[in-house]
Amino acid sequence: MPRMTINLSTGMHRALKEEAARRGLTIGRIIEQSLELAGVKTSEQAEELLARAREHSGLSEDEALRLAVAETRRARRR
Repeated sequence: MPRMTINLSTGMHRALKEEAARRGLTIGRIIEQSLELAGVKTSEQAEELLARAREHSGLSEDEALRLAVAETRRARRR
């Protein structure tokens, strides 16, 4: 599993450690859950989501991709 270094304020680091201990999870798992809640997806997850949406929408692959890109851009501007 890849490792990374992030910079947090002392207070945020303390809160993260306390929350992880309270939940019985690692700090890494708390961060992963937060990223999932924020909608961050791997390429594979995004492709799967797009395929499922395309199945239910009746759109062609090109139409579905254009719609997905437009919606992603719109969501990121919020």
